[in-house]
Amino acid sequence: MNAVLIVLGVIAALIVITAIRAAFFVPGKRADSQPLGDERVDVERFCKNLSDAIKIKTISNYDSELVDWNEFKRFHSFLEERYPLVHKTLTKTEIAQASLIYKWEGSDPSLDAIAMLSHQDVVPVAEGTENDWEHGAFEGFNDGEFIWGRGAMDMKNHLVALMESVEQLIADGYKPVRTVYLCFGHNEEVVASPDNAAKKIAAYLKEQGVHLEAVLDEGGAILPVNVKGVLNCNLAGVGVAEKGSINYEVSVNAKGGHSSQPPKHTALGYLADVIKDIENHQFKARMPKFVYELFTEIGRRCSYPARLVTCNIWLLKPLILKIMTKIPPAASLIRTCTAVTMASGSPQFNVLPQKASITVNFRTMPGVGISDVEKHIRDCVRNKNIDVKFLVGKEASKVSPTDSKAFNTIKELCLKSDEKNLVAPFLVMGGTDSYNYENICENIYRFSPFAVDTKLLLCTHATNERLPIASAEGALKFFKRYIKSMTAD
Repeated sequence: MNAVLIVLGVIAALIVITAIRAAFFVPGKRADSQPLGDERVDVERFCKNLSDAIKIKTISNYDSELVDWNEFKRFHSFLEERYPLVHKTLTKTEIAQASLIYKWEGSDPSLDAIAMLSHQDVVPVAEGTENDWEHGAFEGFNDGEFIWGRGAMDMKNHLVALMESVEQLIADGYKPVRTVYLCFGHNEEVVASPDNAAKKIAAYLKEQGVHLEAVLDEGGAILPVNVKGVLNCNLAGVGVAEKGSINYEVSVNAKGGHSSQPPKHTALGYLADVIKDIENHQFKARMPKFVYELFTEIGRRCSYPARLVTCNIWLLKPLILKIMTKIPPAASLIRTCTAVTMASGSPQFNVLPQKASITVNFRTMPGVGISDVEKHIRDCVRNKNIDVKFLVGKEASKVSPTDSKAFNTIKELCLKSDEKNLVAPFLVMGGTDSYNYENICENIYRFSPFAVDTKLLLCTHATNERLPIASAEGALKFFKRYIKSMTAD
């Protein structure tokens, strides 16, 4: 009886504690500080230049011989023509076939520089889908509401906004104390490229003795979140890390022969069990610090009933992790994801396969390396007569801190520009150029300050990619303010 009373007392205490925590789990008061001053920006010029930038087909390819390098030359000439002050004031270096580095010399060389990243290249339009576009993929059509075309969201919008902002800062007479680098790669869209341009840019900077205070690249955007009665805000997600992408081939060998005399299981039959073992043994889920911070920041903005959960993640973590693993988009935040994507067997319908193979793509969490993935495969597959071969891939990035000058600057600028904005760290699912800069920078952030609806993000790399014109002004002002905040006295 005493034991029951103790258990009931503990439960009652937990209920009281969670209720009290929820009541006081609200956003902290912002410290009094100067409001943001207005910034002169030219949205009309940005729209014109973005439209024209989209018309230049800077399509990258894994096979560099298939790249039309003349299009990149056209793009370089376009930048020179449209941004004369940048080319007069900054030092330009061409590197790695078609990449660009612009250096805006600061007045104090003892300070670590900052780098603003973008990439010139875009992905091709899938063959057979050209006529599915409302406006041609390389027309750069401006209908007054959107600018349409490949690269409108990924990421000529970001590149053109950076050039516009620096051009305007120079015209305003601004002179940075801290040096600024603009680094524009040309093959970011080629996953695990054997000739990675961003890697060469970072290596060049290191050779020059450069150590960066911060790197800002693509990643999160500003997304409206409206869950009736629970949450109404604009979520500015700042990527503090990105997943790795590691590919392995797993093969099973068997006796071949004619299909008229098949054994009980062919190589493909044995391989089916391998696939099931791999899919049924996912990596363990865990909640990294930045995911906890993401939930915490969102939770503070939720209505009171919802805060009973969001303010008590410390208590409900096992349950939350279990639920998240059942939802693929949520699961990708908390574990290394496994996807069997390709398979091969016999070259002909009446021939038994002597070798059957699958390709497995692992999207790895920070801290999970190539060797960890191979060990996981061998541990979870019961058939030990398998061949495991690493194909291609890149490791997950390191995790950048959320208490650095750069992160706090991003957060302050977002919060001050709109009281509905909520800033939180998150994990970028795809890859960016920024992970190549880890040898010269500890503070790497992935954030593109364009306010867009979530459905527009789904058009990235897809049909009808387009940028809302209404998002341009805020992005241009953000870049100007960020550069000034990071490079002033």
